[in-house]
Amino acid sequence: MFAGDDRFTVLGEAGDGREALAVAAAVAPDVILMDLRMPVLDGVSTIRSLKAGGSAARVLVLTTYDTDSDVLPAIKAGATGYLLKDAPREDLFRAVVAAHRGESVLSPSVAGRLMGRLRAPAGEKEPLSQRELEVLTLIARGCSNRETAGKLFISEATVKTHLLHAYAKLGVRDRAAAVAAAFERGLLGRD
Repeated sequence: MFAGDDRFTVLGEAGDGREALAVAAAVAPDVILMDLRMPVLDGVSTIRSLKAGGSAARVLVLTTYDTDSDVLPAIKAGATGYLLKDAPREDLFRAVVAAHRGESVLSPSVAGRLMGRLRAPAGEKEPLSQRELEVLTLIARGCSNRETAGKLFISEATVKTHLLHAYAKLGVRDRAAAVAAAFERGLLGRD
């Protein structure tokens, strides 16, 4: 996408964090598009290593994850911006140009999440969305991700995304703990 636009020159690509560090050192890019979930070395650790190594590159996170547990560490590590992979092409191009100028860039959902976090009273957890509750209800009833996707007319990947968001909001790491935490908080009926 970027190679076909005269405003940009693609200097390199990497398949994992360690490779990204090597490519960045070799080509000294102005802007780096960074995923968070990568093999060998994750995105946040890669951003930290870039900054610790004195890289002047602006890092624009481009990922599918927009939970507090993903956004905040990336920004704290030194990311200039945070966009979701479903961003329209022109928004992505504008974000790279803005990042190059040193401007902070946040996707609307990430900006909204950060605003909500700042406005929430201390210690208050972000509520689950209606869809996250629907997914957890079906999981609590023993449905697999595939069955849940079929019942809600969404993809399995979307089910997994809703589960990841629910895990982050509930402060848990797996589906059993998420169901238990949701029951404890009275979010799921006892039927």
